[in-house]
Amino acid sequence: MSQSLTSRTPKPKYDVVLIGGGIMSATLATLLHEFDPNLEIAIFERLGRFAKESTAAWNNAGTGHSAFCELNYTPEKPDGTIDITKAESIAEQFEISKQFWAYLLTKGYIQEPKDFINSCPHMSLVFGEKDAEYLKKRYDKMSKSVLFEGMEFSTDHEKLREWIPLVMSKRNKSEVMAATKMDMGTDVNFGTLTRKMGRHLLEDSNVEVFLYHEVKDIDPREDGKWEMKVKDRIHNHKQEVVADFVFIGAGGYALPLLDSSDIKESEGYGGFPVSGQWLVTHNQELVEKHQAKVYTQATVDAPPMSVPHLDLRIIDGKKALLFGPFAGFSTKFLKEGSYLDLPESVNTKNLRSLFGAWWHNIPLTKYLIQQVAMTKSQRIQHLREFIKDAKEEDWELKVAGQRVQIIKKDEKEGGKLEFGTEVVVNQKGTIASLLGASPGASTAVHAMLNVIEKCFPEKLHGEWKSKLLEMVPSYGKKLAEHPELTKELRDYTKEKLELEY
Repeated sequence: MSQSLTSRTPKPKYDVVLIGGGIMSATLATLLHEFDPNLEIAIFERLGRFAKESTAAWNNAGTGHSAFCELNYTPEKPDGTIDITKAESIAEQFEISKQFWAYLLTKGYIQEPKDFINSCPHMSLVFGEKDAEYLKKRYDKMSKSVLFEGMEFSTDHEKLREWIPLVMSKRNKSEVMAATKMDMGTDVNFGTLTRKMGRHLLEDSNVEVFLYHEVKDIDPREDGKWEMKVKDRIHNHKQEVVADFVFIGAGGYALPLLDSSDIKESEGYGGFPVSGQWLVTHNQELVEKHQAKVYTQATVDAPPMSVPHLDLRIIDGKKALLFGPFAGFSTKFLKEGSYLDLPESVNTKNLRSLFGAWWHNIPLTKYLIQQVAMTKSQRIQHLREFIKDAKEEDWELKVAGQRVQIIKKDEKEGGKLEFGTEVVVNQKGTIASLLGASPGASTAVHAMLNVIEKCFPEKLHGEWKSKLLEMVPSYGKKLAEHPELTKELRDYTKEKLELEY
């Protein structure tokens, strides 16, 4: 623990205050510092290091979400056609992240890309005639887009055995299976990446980082600025800090902080906490037989975030396999939060939303209860749909991060459960918050540029524009409509990030 990070006292006033030390705040601080090195920026993180909650390596699946394998991004429309609009959008957002990380490496702000990103094929795998038909239609549509060029499709058991030997072991030859494969996929350790950015901010910029400092309340002032109560958790000291602009990137705690700001835009929002668990194996004999991230269809009544997948994970140079997620439930909004988080988040402004969302999601409630009640043996039974001869002793149960799904006001239903990520900004653009869970970290750069677009539009399209294009050359262009630019940028990021597809 660095002495300077725990004994310094925050100044009474900053241009920008960022709450939370996860990938979102680290990304936004880096972007803003690049745009204007004279901005006085402070980051307050309640724990003892960056990236200990949702951004931590084992608290997420580490998938560089590019829509290569996630079937929920390519729905089948009533007329039988496949809609790839969302898939293209997610793929473009991840390309933006790769460009930004390549820029950080070029500038020498971070080093050793293999510490945080590695090539890992992304595959979709389905079972049965109906789903195989869907996957073929999806492949036909996606392979026409430059963003999914190079995708392979197969129903042939021999080919599938080449791709995923562990999954194909002991399979009945008559079983109908289909898979797509994209070698361009990645496995990302967002925790390591965030700490690399944090180290750069700490050592090579005037951004001030305060660990063990928790923002407890945000109040508007008459002069348009924001006043925060900041608690130093080591010395049990409280002080007030004022800022022109505030970003709440505090994961599950973003919701109560946003509510404390009393902005009109926060009204009606509620939160539904969902935790997750993985089955993990470090048995290298198994790991060697599965060198991909393999996603399949979600079961009926399961939320999109619960799509079963069997993944290669590369953390601190060590390979492991992860299977899940299995949903869990806790009333905490953060892994290191309080059991009172959920009850204390209920208020007169969001009660109708919360009740409406619950009433219209009773099957989801049943699903969560069933998942929470599962024994390890029952979870291994689910794993055996992927690995026929999975042995219980090879796998351990690991608890993933807490996610808080957004509940929004809905005129018809009262409240609606949302599974995406949302940026909430007040009318003046002086406070912004990131809510929601998916696709999360992969699209952090896009999400934070979205915050800057909404809060600093004149600067972004004025004096900051040339720096923006240096960091993200594709900014403002739809890559799906620019095949040559897409290929050029992918070659550039592949080289800088030392990817091996």
